[in-house]
Amino acid sequence: MPKITQAQRETRRQQILDGALRCFSRDGFHNTTTADIVRESGVSQGTLYLYFATKDDIIAALADDRHQSEAFLTALAQREQDPIRGLLALIELHGSGLTEPSRLDGRRVGVQGWAEALRNPRIHDSVVGGMATVREAIVRLVERGQHTGQVRPEIDPAAVARTLIATFQGLALHVAWGEDVDLHGCGQIIRDMIGALLTPEGRAAYTQDEIQRSVSQ
Repeated sequence: MPKITQAQRETRRQQILDGALRCFSRDGFHNTTTADIVRESGVSQGTLYLYFATKDDIIAALADDRHQSEAFLTALAQREQDPIRGLLALIELHGSGLTEPSRLDGRRVGVQGWAEALRNPRIHDSVVGGMATVREAIVRLVERGQHTGQVRPEIDPAAVARTLIATFQGLALHVAWGEDVDLHGCGQIIRDMIGALLTPEGRAAYTQDEIQRSVSQ
């Protein structure tokens, strides 16, 4: 029999994950069976078990893949030389995913993953670990801003990170519910929150940056 190449293996694995994502989005983790995933993905039961031993393995793989994608966005934002621009870029890069219709299934499954993390230690570690990567990136950007004199020195970087992440999670939940969310308006509120963290010098530069940004749009 011909050997399956690594590229073919990755394609087949992604085919299973895409099918599982649609099933989980539509019916939830606990109402979806491996037979459902087999039908949705178009593979055989035996093929599915070559890649994933259990349904929990599939759930964990979806979470890990999402966190890898988020880590890439986080790394892009951290490359910004100006830490405040980096912080804004991080918020905008992650926030843009809330507006993409093609990512609706992923958002719905992500919200389910938060609940699943309460009962499943493996999912808990994956979810918390993924969020920790983003939180640590925000902390480093805020600390850089303090070192450059742009961010007020009494601000707690960890508190900033948790507040911004909690805001994003709340918006993600509302979007997953299908509510009509004014994400542009919410984004402006978040930018105002960032402005409140800054020193007078940092705020003057930030305000000018915002004016230029508005004109360019």
